Amino acid sequence: MSEEVKGRSLFALNGLTGLLIAVVLLLAIEVTLVTTGLFVQQDNATNYYDIDKAKLKKIDAANAQYMINKGQ
Repeated sequence: MSEEVKGRSLFALNGLTGLLIAVVLLLAIEVTLVTTGLFVQQDNATNYYDIDKAKLKKIDAANAQYMINKGQ
């Protein structure tokens, strides 16, 4: 056999083992990001903005036509 064929190995880091390491690493990163995203979404699902209408500044009086008064 030639030197090229002797030096090759199926389980070298650039073979099947390297592929499995890369796949496991990518899956671990994906699981971490998905679980972190789910926890962030659950924490902020009930943390909505509370707008105090008394403290709002109207920059221009012409913008008053875009206001919606739901309470009236």
